[in-house]
Amino acid sequence: MKLLEEITLENSIEIRTTPEKIFNFFYNLVDDESYRAWHPEDHVTLRWLKGKPWEEGSIVYAEEYFHGKLHKIKFEIIKVVPNRLIEFAPANRLLRIYFPKNSFIIEPKSETTIFTATLSFKVGWIVKTFFKNKLEEGISLSKKHIKEEGENLKKILEAEL
Repeated sequence: MKLLEEITLENSIEIRTTPEKIFNFFYNLVDDESYRAWHPEDHVTLRWLKGKPWEEGSIVYAEEYFHGKLHKIKFEIIKVVPNRLIEFAPANRLLRIYFPKNSFIIEPKSETTIFTATLSFKVGWIVKTFFKNKLEEGISLSKKHIKEEGENLKKILEAEL
């Protein structure tokens, strides 16, 4: 029996833009104003604590409402492939046991780009057995959050056309 089961939530959206413009959007996500513009309902603050924005090894601090509660999180940028991929995980290595990584995947199509956000976390049998309803609620709210981020990104970038 596995102690922890990994669950990955994923949301993809097709955007009439280039991979470079999506990547540039994230490259310019550097402060509270730009962070809130992306998801005004949930995003609160964003600060780069170490390194340059969106470079491997950089640390970012973010506050956002998730599941109706304010969360204060530090993430490390763990992998960047310009115009293709950004992976990030909690800066606290112990938390990575339960939250191994998140990613933004950018895939070009002929005249559009597919943007995919993923959110991975691990749960044990105790959570799955005794807190099943809370887990399902958390999954539903997390899916809603990453879907809204994708839709907002689409609106922002397509409005620039």
